[in-house]
Amino acid sequence: MKAYLLFFLSLCATPVLYSQQPGKVIEEASVSSTILGRDVSYTVYLPADYEHSQRTYPVVYLLHGYTDDNTGWLQFGEINRYADKAIAEGTIPPMIIIMPDADSSWYINAYDGKEKYEDFFIQEFIPAIEKTYRIKSQKKYRAVAGLSMGGYGSLLYALKYPEYFVATAPLSAAVFSDDEMINMPDAQWDRTFGQLYGRGLKGKARLSKAWYDNSALSIIEKKSGAELNKVRYWIDCGDDDFLAKGNALLHIALRSKLVAHEYRVRDGAHSWTYWRTGITDALAFIGDSFRQK
Repeated sequence: MKAYLLFFLSLCATPVLYSQQPGKVIEEASVSSTILGRDVSYTVYLPADYEHSQRTYPVVYLLHGYTDDNTGWLQFGEINRYADKAIAEGTIPPMIIIMPDADSSWYINAYDGKEKYEDFFIQEFIPAIEKTYRIKSQKKYRAVAGLSMGGYGSLLYALKYPEYFVATAPLSAAVFSDDEMINMPDAQWDRTFGQLYGRGLKGKARLSKAWYDNSALSIIEKKSGAELNKVRYWIDCGDDDFLAKGNALLHIALRSKLVAHEYRVRDGAHSWTYWRTGITDALAFIGDSFRQK
């Protein structure tokens, strides 16, 4: 009787143990880019059942912040641990998470054409990734998220390419008003934005066509509510974050166009503690976008 009971318990435990198996992480892989003229590194998270099935999966492109790289969300954000737990608990559906290295490109094309990261991402990176892994290559199964510079990049891609993404989840997105750019100290401008828009620019000279083409607030102002509503938005920024103003303006701009979106202001600053405690809710929002109603 004891042996039968042990056998029964082992059968009951098997699916629980299997559901808690960790996903697979490939920390360093690369895509060869003709547009950039170099290889671009990326990190990938594959859900636990990826190697035991033949199914295809939805995908989230998860973008890192300024001065970080493709390993940031893995090393500091512990994204694999949070994704494993959320999938095991049914909070999010199994999904593939791709984390590309963007250096300090801000995920856009530079004004002088010397760096065309945006073109690379849309024209080369997404197609290469979705040929390499078993990914559902349709808008309704593709989303983009990120933090800080990556929050800005994820927001910008959703605004510029709504035909590509069903949802976006920018955390602490680096959204700046025109006034903030005009009044930015010269050294900070040259260090952070000079390679994108031109070094040595001062005052209103910074508000160039290149700036407006890549300003989230300017793009929202020019688009109709119907166009903007083609993507679902999750916006999350801490009340003590230096980017709180830009995110509040983003919220107001979307509301003025009657764009449905989720706006969260939690207690916290511009830190990994804030992003780690927010990523599960962001992925749950995205996962709900993948599910059919």
